[in-house]
Amino acid sequence: MLSVIICTYNREKYIYNVLRSVAENDYPRSGYEIVLVNNNSTDGTQAECERFAREYNDVAFRYIDEKEQGLSYARNAGILASHGDVLVYVDDDATVNREYLRTYQNFFESNPDAMAAGGPILPVYETAEPSWFSHFTRALITGKVYLGDKERRFPKGKFPGGGNAAYRKSVFEQIGLFNVELGRKGNSLMGAEEKDLFDKMTALGIDFYYLPTAILYHIIPEKKLTKDYFDRLTYGIGVSERYRTLRISKSKYAKRLISECVKWGASIAIWLYFLLRLQPQKGNKVVAFRWNVSRGLLECTTDRCPAK
Repeated sequence: MLSVIICTYNREKYIYNVLRSVAENDYPRSGYEIVLVNNNSTDGTQAECERFAREYNDVAFRYIDEKEQGLSYARNAGILASHGDVLVYVDDDATVNREYLRTYQNFFESNPDAMAAGGPILPVYETAEPSWFSHFTRALITGKVYLGDKERRFPKGKFPGGGNAAYRKSVFEQIGLFNVELGRKGNSLMGAEEKDLFDKMTALGIDFYYLPTAILYHIIPEKKLTKDYFDRLTYGIGVSERYRTLRISKSKYAKRLISECVKWGASIAIWLYFLLRLQPQKGNKVVAFRWNVSRGLLECTTDRCPAK
Protein backbone atom coordinates (compact mmCIF):
# COMPACT_ATOMS: atom_id res chain seq x y z
CA MET A 1 0.00 0.00 0.00
CA LEU A 2 1.11 3.55 -0.76
CA SER A 3 0.90 6.43 1.68
CA VAL A 4 0.93 9.79 -0.11
CA ILE A 5 2.20 12.39 2.37
CA ILE A 6 1.54 16.05 1.67
CA CYS A 7 2.93 18.58 4.14
CA THR A 8 1.48 22.06 3.85
CA TYR A 9 1.84 25.57 5.19
CA ASN A 10 -0.40 28.41 3.95
CA ARG A 11 -1.07 27.01 0.48
CA GLU A 12 -4.82 27.46 0.19
CA LYS A 13 -4.39 28.49 -3.46
CA TYR A 14 -2.81 25.17 -4.46
CA ILE A 15 -3.68 22.47 -1.94
CA TYR A 16 -7.02 21.37 -3.41
CA ASN A 17 -5.51 20.89 -6.88
CA VAL A 18 -2.66 18.71 -5.69
CA LEU A 19 -5.08 16.55 -3.70
CA ARG A 20 -7.36 16.27 -6.71
CA SER A 21 -4.48 15.34 -9.02
CA VAL A 22 -3.58 12.45 -6.72
CA ALA A 23 -7.21 11.30 -6.40
CA GLU A 24 -7.69 11.35 -10.17
CA ASN A 25 -4.73 9.11 -10.82
CA ASP A 26 -5.13 6.00 -12.93
CA TYR A 27 -4.78 3.80 -9.85
CA PRO A 28 -7.30 2.07 -7.56
CA ARG A 29 -8.25 4.21 -4.58
CA SER A 30 -8.17 1.12 -2.42
CA GLY A 31 -4.40 0.94 -3.00
CA TYR A 32 -3.37 4.18 -1.32
CA GLU A 33 -4.10 6.69 1.39
CA ILE A 34 -3.44 10.42 1.54
CA VAL A 35 -1.96 11.82 4.75
CA LEU A 36 -2.25 15.61 4.83
CA VAL A 37 -0.09 17.29 7.50
CA ASN A 38 -1.06 20.92 8.16
CA ASN A 39 1.85 22.74 9.78
CA ASN A 40 0.07 25.67 11.47
CA SER A 41 -1.46 27.26 8.37
CA THR A 42 -3.26 30.53 9.08
CA ASP A 43 -5.08 30.83 5.75
CA GLY A 44 -7.92 28.78 4.24
CA THR A 45 -5.90 25.57 3.87
CA GLN A 46 -8.10 23.60 6.28
CA ALA A 47 -11.29 24.60 4.47
CA GLU A 48 -9.82 23.50 1.14
CA CYS A 49 -8.87 20.13 2.64
CA GLU A 50 -12.40 19.73 4.01
CA ARG A 51 -13.78 20.49 0.54
CA PHE A 52 -11.59 17.78 -0.93
CA ALA A 53 -12.71 15.27 1.72
CA ARG A 54 -16.36 15.98 0.88
CA GLU A 55 -15.96 15.76 -2.87
CA TYR A 56 -13.69 12.68 -2.86
CA ASN A 57 -15.20 10.80 0.03
CA ASP A 58 -14.12 7.41 -1.33
CA VAL A 59 -10.42 8.33 -0.93
CA ALA A 60 -8.74 7.28 2.32
CA PHE A 61 -7.86 10.77 3.50
CA ARG A 62 -6.49 11.73 6.89
CA TYR A 63 -5.92 15.29 8.05
CA ILE A 64 -3.29 15.86 10.75
CA ASP A 65 -2.25 19.02 12.58
CA GLU A 66 1.47 19.29 13.39
CA LYS A 67 1.99 22.10 15.89
CA GLU A 68 5.80 22.07 15.90
CA GLN A 69 6.74 24.52 13.16
CA GLY A 70 8.98 23.11 10.45
CA LEU A 71 8.80 20.99 7.32
CA SER A 72 10.91 18.24 8.87
CA TYR A 73 8.52 18.03 11.83
CA ALA A 74 5.63 17.74 9.38
CA ARG A 75 7.38 15.10 7.28
CA ASN A 76 8.15 13.05 10.37
CA ALA A 77 4.53 13.32 11.52
CA GLY A 78 3.50 11.92 8.15
CA ILE A 79 5.86 8.96 8.55
CA LEU A 80 4.52 8.13 12.00
CA ALA A 81 0.89 8.43 10.92
CA SER A 82 1.14 6.50 7.67
CA HIS A 83 -0.15 2.95 7.20
CA GLY A 84 1.59 2.15 3.92
CA ASP A 85 4.87 0.36 3.39
CA VAL A 86 5.88 2.84 0.66
CA LEU A 87 5.74 6.55 1.51
CA VAL A 88 5.41 9.04 -1.34
CA TYR A 89 6.07 12.73 -0.61
CA VAL A 90 4.29 15.24 -2.84
CA ASP A 91 4.79 19.02 -2.63
CA ASP A 92 1.77 21.12 -1.68
CA ASP A 93 2.25 23.59 -4.57
CA ALA A 94 2.22 21.09 -7.40
CA THR A 95 0.19 18.52 -9.33
CA VAL A 96 1.09 15.01 -10.51
CA ASN A 97 0.48 13.10 -13.73
CA ARG A 98 -2.12 10.32 -13.98
CA GLU A 99 0.50 7.56 -14.01
CA TYR A 100 2.19 8.84 -10.87
CA LEU A 101 0.99 6.35 -8.24
CA ARG A 102 1.05 3.35 -10.55
CA THR A 103 4.66 4.13 -11.50
CA TYR A 104 5.79 4.04 -7.87
CA GLN A 105 3.73 0.98 -6.99
CA ASN A 106 5.01 -1.01 -9.99
CA PHE A 107 8.61 -0.02 -9.32
CA PHE A 108 8.71 -1.03 -5.66
CA GLU A 109 6.74 -4.21 -6.35
CA SER A 110 9.14 -5.23 -9.14
CA ASN A 111 12.29 -4.22 -7.21
CA PRO A 112 11.99 -5.62 -3.67
CA ASP A 113 15.51 -4.49 -2.74
CA ALA A 114 14.99 -0.87 -3.84
CA MET A 115 14.56 1.54 -0.93
CA ALA A 116 13.95 4.94 -2.54
CA ALA A 117 13.10 6.62 -5.82
CA GLY A 118 12.09 9.93 -7.32
CA GLY A 119 10.81 11.31 -10.58
CA PRO A 120 10.97 14.43 -12.72
CA ILE A 121 10.06 17.80 -11.26
CA LEU A 122 9.00 20.16 -14.03
CA PRO A 123 8.33 23.87 -13.40
CA VAL A 124 5.04 25.49 -14.36
CA TYR A 125 5.36 29.29 -14.26
CA GLU A 126 2.48 31.56 -13.28
CA THR A 127 4.36 34.31 -15.12
CA ALA A 128 7.11 34.28 -17.74
CA GLU A 129 10.49 32.72 -16.98
CA PRO A 130 12.92 35.59 -16.19
CA SER A 131 15.69 36.48 -18.62
CA TRP A 132 18.41 35.85 -15.99
CA PHE A 133 17.50 32.16 -15.68
CA SER A 134 20.08 29.69 -16.91
CA HIS A 135 20.83 26.00 -16.52
CA PHE A 136 22.72 26.90 -13.34
CA THR A 137 19.94 28.83 -11.59
CA ARG A 138 16.74 27.24 -12.91
CA ALA A 139 16.91 24.12 -10.74
CA LEU A 140 17.87 26.26 -7.76
CA ILE A 141 14.64 28.26 -7.91
CA THR A 142 12.22 25.72 -9.36
CA GLY A 143 13.60 22.43 -8.00
CA LYS A 144 13.67 21.09 -11.55
CA VAL A 145 14.77 17.48 -11.89
CA TYR A 146 14.99 15.82 -15.28
CA LEU A 147 17.36 12.99 -16.15
CA GLY A 148 15.79 11.84 -19.39
CA ASP A 149 13.14 9.29 -20.27
CA LYS A 150 14.89 6.12 -19.06
CA GLU A 151 14.69 4.52 -15.62
CA ARG A 152 18.10 4.58 -13.95
CA ARG A 153 19.97 5.03 -10.70
CA PHE A 154 20.55 8.61 -9.68
CA PRO A 155 24.16 9.48 -10.58
CA LYS A 156 26.70 10.11 -7.85
CA GLY A 157 26.04 13.38 -6.08
CA LYS A 158 22.43 13.59 -7.31
CA PHE A 159 19.28 12.63 -5.44
CA PRO A 160 15.49 12.94 -5.76
CA GLY A 161 13.85 16.28 -5.09
CA GLY A 162 12.14 16.30 -1.72
CA GLY A 163 8.76 17.18 -3.23
CA ASN A 164 8.69 14.10 -5.45
CA ALA A 165 10.35 11.25 -3.59
CA ALA A 166 9.26 7.82 -2.38
CA TYR A 167 10.77 5.59 0.29
CA ARG A 168 10.09 2.23 1.78
CA LYS A 169 8.95 2.98 5.29
CA SER A 170 11.60 0.61 6.61
CA VAL A 171 14.37 2.93 5.42
CA PHE A 172 13.58 5.32 8.24
CA GLU A 173 14.15 2.51 10.72
CA GLN A 174 17.71 2.27 9.37
CA ILE A 175 18.66 5.93 9.09
CA GLY A 176 16.23 7.71 11.41
CA LEU A 177 13.74 10.47 10.65
CA PHE A 178 14.27 13.87 9.02
CA ASN A 179 16.56 16.19 10.97
CA VAL A 180 14.20 18.74 12.53
CA GLU A 181 16.99 21.30 12.81
CA LEU A 182 17.10 21.47 9.01
CA GLY A 183 14.48 22.41 6.45
CA ARG A 184 11.88 25.15 6.06
CA LYS A 185 10.34 26.62 9.19
CA GLY A 186 7.47 28.97 8.44
CA ASN A 187 8.88 31.61 6.09
CA SER A 188 12.50 30.58 6.71
CA LEU A 189 14.32 29.27 3.63
CA MET A 190 16.65 26.86 5.42
CA GLY A 191 17.01 23.51 3.68
CA ALA A 192 19.37 20.53 3.36
CA GLU A 193 17.12 18.05 5.18
CA GLU A 194 16.76 15.94 2.03
CA LYS A 195 20.49 16.07 1.32
CA ASP A 196 21.15 14.99 4.91
CA LEU A 197 18.79 12.03 4.48
CA PHE A 198 20.20 10.87 1.15
CA ASP A 199 23.79 11.28 2.38
CA LYS A 200 22.96 8.85 5.20
CA MET A 201 21.49 6.42 2.68
CA THR A 202 24.56 6.69 0.45
CA ALA A 203 26.84 5.98 3.42
CA LEU A 204 24.94 2.72 3.94
CA GLY A 205 25.23 1.77 0.27
CA ILE A 206 21.56 2.39 -0.47
CA ASP A 207 20.85 3.35 -4.09
CA PHE A 208 17.93 5.52 -5.21
CA TYR A 209 16.31 5.43 -8.61
CA TYR A 210 14.99 7.88 -11.17
CA LEU A 211 11.53 7.01 -12.54
CA PRO A 212 10.72 9.13 -15.61
CA THR A 213 6.96 8.50 -15.55
CA ALA A 214 6.38 9.71 -11.97
CA ILE A 215 6.09 13.40 -12.89
CA LEU A 216 5.45 16.31 -10.57
CA TYR A 217 4.54 19.71 -12.01
CA HIS A 218 5.86 22.36 -9.62
CA ILE A 219 3.99 25.66 -9.71
CA ILE A 220 6.30 28.71 -9.61
CA PRO A 221 4.62 31.96 -8.53
CA GLU A 222 6.00 35.38 -9.40
CA LYS A 223 7.27 35.98 -5.85
CA LYS A 224 9.81 33.17 -6.28
CA LEU A 225 11.35 35.02 -9.22
CA THR A 226 12.25 38.15 -7.25
CA LYS A 227 15.70 39.27 -6.13
CA ASP A 228 14.65 39.14 -2.48
CA TYR A 229 13.58 35.50 -2.72
CA PHE A 230 16.71 34.57 -4.68
CA ASP A 231 19.01 36.18 -2.09
CA ARG A 232 17.21 34.66 0.89
CA LEU A 233 17.11 31.20 -0.68
CA THR A 234 20.77 31.12 -1.67
CA TYR A 235 21.92 32.52 1.66
CA GLY A 236 19.80 29.87 3.38
CA ILE A 237 21.61 27.18 1.42
CA GLY A 238 24.91 28.33 2.85
CA VAL A 239 23.60 28.52 6.42
CA SER A 240 22.07 25.05 6.07
CA GLU A 241 25.32 23.59 4.78
CA ARG A 242 27.26 25.21 7.62
CA TYR A 243 24.90 23.70 10.17
CA ARG A 244 24.72 20.29 8.48
CA THR A 245 28.46 19.81 8.05
CA LEU A 246 29.49 21.16 11.47
CA ARG A 247 27.04 18.76 13.09
CA ILE A 248 28.96 15.93 11.42
CA SER A 249 32.48 17.20 12.18
CA LYS A 250 34.78 20.18 11.83
CA SER A 251 36.70 18.34 9.12
CA LYS A 252 33.47 17.88 7.14
CA TYR A 253 32.88 21.63 7.35
CA ALA A 254 36.48 22.30 6.27
CA LYS A 255 36.00 20.05 3.24
CA ARG A 256 32.82 21.93 2.40
CA LEU A 257 34.75 25.23 2.49
CA ILE A 258 37.38 23.78 0.15
CA SER A 259 34.59 22.65 -2.15
CA GLU A 260 33.19 26.17 -2.07
CA CYS A 261 36.53 27.55 -3.29
CA VAL A 262 36.43 25.14 -6.23
CA LYS A 263 32.87 26.20 -6.99
CA TRP A 264 33.99 29.83 -7.01
CA GLY A 265 36.44 28.99 -9.78
CA ALA A 266 33.68 27.32 -11.78
CA SER A 267 31.33 30.26 -11.15
CA ILE A 268 33.88 32.77 -12.49
CA ALA A 269 34.34 30.62 -15.58
CA ILE A 270 30.57 30.52 -16.11
CA TRP A 271 30.37 34.30 -15.64
CA LEU A 272 33.03 34.79 -18.35
CA TYR A 273 31.16 32.39 -20.65
CA PHE A 274 27.92 34.36 -20.38
CA LEU A 275 29.79 37.66 -20.69
CA LEU A 276 31.26 36.51 -24.00
CA ARG A 277 27.78 35.51 -25.14
CA LEU A 278 26.51 39.00 -24.25
CA GLN A 279 24.27 37.60 -21.53
CA PRO A 280 25.79 39.25 -18.46
CA GLN A 281 22.57 39.04 -16.41
CA LYS A 282 22.79 35.24 -16.45
CA GLY A 283 26.42 35.24 -15.34
CA ASN A 284 25.79 37.87 -12.67
CA LYS A 285 23.12 35.68 -11.07
CA VAL A 286 25.51 32.73 -10.93
CA VAL A 287 28.07 34.88 -9.10
CA ALA A 288 25.36 36.27 -6.79
CA PHE A 289 24.30 32.71 -6.01
CA ARG A 290 27.87 31.78 -5.08
CA TRP A 291 28.35 34.96 -3.02
CA ASN A 292 25.21 34.36 -0.97
CA VAL A 293 26.02 30.70 -0.32
CA SER A 294 29.53 31.62 0.78
CA ARG A 295 28.19 34.25 3.19
CA GLY A 296 25.84 31.70 4.68
CA LEU A 297 28.67 29.21 5.09
CA LEU A 298 30.89 31.72 6.88
CA GLU A 299 28.36 33.71 8.90
CA CYS A 300 26.22 32.47 11.75
CA THR A 301 23.25 34.75 12.29
CA THR A 302 20.58 32.12 13.00
CA ASP A 303 19.61 30.52 16.26
CA ARG A 304 19.99 27.15 14.58
CA CYS A 305 23.73 27.53 14.03
CA PRO A 306 25.60 24.97 16.14
CA ALA A 307 27.56 26.18 19.13
CA LYS A 308 31.21 26.72 18.45
